[in-house]
Amino acid sequence: MGNQLGSYLVSLRPRTEHLHVSQGRTVLVTGRDGFIDPESRDGLYIYQTRMLSRYVWKVNGEILRPVALSNIEQHNWLGYYIVAAPGVEGFTDEGSGEMENASEETLEVLISRFTGEGMHEDLDLTNFTLQEIEFDLEVEFDADFADPVEADRHIRKQKGTLKGAWNKSAPPGKHEYVFDYRAHHHYSHQGDEGDAEMHRGLTIEFACTGTAPVRKDRKAVFHVRLGPMQKWHLCVNMIASIEERTLPLQYRCKAFSPQDNEYDQKRQIFLEEATGFATADSHTLSGTVFGTLTQAREDLLALRIFDMDKSDTEWVMAAGLPLYTALFGRDTLTSAWMASILSPGMMSGVLTELAKWQGTKRDDWRDEDPGRMLHEAHTGPLETLNFNPRSRYYGSVTTSGFYPFVVSELWHWTGDLEQVKPLIKPALQAIAWKESNDLDRDGLYGYLTRSEQGTINQAWKDSWDAIVYEDGTVVKPPIATCEEQAFFYVAKMQFSELLFWLDHKDEARKMFDEAEELRKRINDRFWMPEEDFYAMALDPQGRQVRSIASNAGHLIACGIPQSDMVIPMADRLMSEELFSGWGVRTLSSRHPAYNPYSYHRGTVWPVEQGAFALGFARYGLHDHLHRLCKAMFEAAGIFDFHRLPEVFSGHPRDEAHPFPAFYPNSCYPQAWSAAATFAMMQAMLGIYPYAPLNMLLVDPHLPDWLPEFTLSNLKVGKATIDIRFYRDKKGFSDYEILDTRGTLHVLRQPSPWSLTATWAERIKDMFMSLLPGK
Repeated sequence: MGNQLGSYLVSLRPRTEHLHVSQGRTVLVTGRDGFIDPESRDGLYIYQTRMLSRYVWKVNGEILRPVALSNIEQHNWLGYYIVAAPGVEGFTDEGSGEMENASEETLEVLISRFTGEGMHEDLDLTNFTLQEIEFDLEVEFDADFADPVEADRHIRKQKGTLKGAWNKSAPPGKHEYVFDYRAHHHYSHQGDEGDAEMHRGLTIEFACTGTAPVRKDRKAVFHVRLGPMQKWHLCVNMIASIEERTLPLQYRCKAFSPQDNEYDQKRQIFLEEATGFATADSHTLSGTVFGTLTQAREDLLALRIFDMDKSDTEWVMAAGLPLYTALFGRDTLTSAWMASILSPGMMSGVLTELAKWQGTKRDDWRDEDPGRMLHEAHTGPLETLNFNPRSRYYGSVTTSGFYPFVVSELWHWTGDLEQVKPLIKPALQAIAWKESNDLDRDGLYGYLTRSEQGTINQAWKDSWDAIVYEDGTVVKPPIATCEEQAFFYVAKMQFSELLFWLDHKDEARKMFDEAEELRKRINDRFWMPEEDFYAMALDPQGRQVRSIASNAGHLIACGIPQSDMVIPMADRLMSEELFSGWGVRTLSSRHPAYNPYSYHRGTVWPVEQGAFALGFARYGLHDHLHRLCKAMFEAAGIFDFHRLPEVFSGHPRDEAHPFPAFYPNSCYPQAWSAAATFAMMQAMLGIYPYAPLNMLLVDPHLPDWLPEFTLSNLKVGKATIDIRFYRDKKGFSDYEILDTRGTLHVLRQPSPWSLTATWAERIKDMFMSLLPGK
């Protein structure tokens, strides 16, 4: 057993059932849901007195569902909550996406808390639907003024009088509930005798909203009506009094913004005057990158399906935990390819296994066709007993188009013709099936579900509401999405090269020409010059679905855009409209259907960022690349174990949202999220293997936040290499070969598509690669 970071999933904390927010003499203790349960020791303690013993928010009587809760600093806290938008009917998808109404038709409740001589709380509600909604927002509260020992042991020693009532004299626009507690105790201890009195109170003040609550006993109910994308704000101030002295509350509305208060000033004075410290890498993300990659490697191995092993080094992984512990065609292909820098064995294992499942007949219930590649194969009781078709379901067009591409990538990494020859026939059959899927004979490839229990959207984004018109209306199939055309283009382009090596030159030329023609059709049919962007899809009438979405980013990865299209398109991908600060969203935040929780209408998928990173590297857009990769590794750093989830929310990275929320049903770990981290590293190192010629191409462009990176035991063909990449003080990145075993030629060359590399640079790089140590 090792002791390296990532070898164990150890993450310890005391009092695991509680969350704590505190400053000075104010301590908020809640359950893991962020609320105060009256049957527990939870509470708002001020001067060691439990001034709140119950506190919970509800919508129409339903307790809010937490999706991400965390301290920002010890004295402040943020919680993301959601409920299914009242009165909005959702759709139960019969496909592979395990979605629910709360994530697709979302009412978000964002709760921010700040402690300091009391507590301030902000509630910000947003209607992420296309309909007006109406509901009751209610808060239940209580107080007992217990000592912490009394609260912990549930034994009351003190005796006092507690009064609670709404303040009829509250200032206009404010609504106050006042608790007043008085206690007396006559004591006699070893000659020390006397009478002690205590008078403490708490005022709960509701303010900053135009909605007056319905006042009930220890409960307030706000009737709220919100239009699409409309927001509603409420401030809650917990103002304490201790023996006739009202404590000065330190925070007010929107307190994540800089505020001038005594406590913040004193904290800053100490930080400026205290001794500083640093380590060699403390100003970089090197530790985070190492931890993320180490954990990603462990996660891929943890998802291994051992009964599908081809050999000790050639194997297949499940898609993710806990929902997708099964074989998924496109997921495993993508994961094996993106993580190929670890080992080409995963590609070999996946390609071999998927060939066994390739369709052999027409079966409408399973959406199966001869030559079509598998989408998913589950082993649960409902699948085994054929309650649904998912024990062997083919409803994805991505797998068939992607399979030939991954075969070519395996060839590039291994150069082993004997290994890839058995995969040629399955790949050609997949291409033939894909060609037959040109539903309206226009040279573009769409999808239409036949199965009554099948996946409606069978492209890259497979949720039922993923493809939407500009007004937010869901597009109904048949649909041709832009990224699926690009996947088939790059598959044909690279597979034609493999056919050439196998001496099928006529077939190779034909496939190459078809790929070039497809690229032209994509640019003719999908490009929107006035938007500097590609349309998301073509609808059943062949019209552009002009929504701005992440789909188009895959076209950069596949080399579809012409040189004059790339930079404005990449700029838009990395603008606030699509880039959240943590990654590129699936849908523009300006779109009426945008929802930061929705599976495909506003979330951030790490797997997409891996593809976009490779695309930016392809075109030499290193500033875009560094910004995107930095965001992803910083995101990994805030999740447990440095592990990226399947998907997380698309909230903007700003003062109000210092961290993203989880998608409610996100898998964790997820194979292709883990694999995406290696794709990002491959992009920054500029690594491209060409084992048929015993060659490794490199073009490192390391950012200042990752000045050095070493690969050991990297396999290309029959050779292995240890190679160090580094960035000098002037910002230039270079490499040093530490050891080579076997025949391998390392050549520095920018991508053939690079918009930033000159011919002089290419020639210089070629000759510099011949120097000793290179």
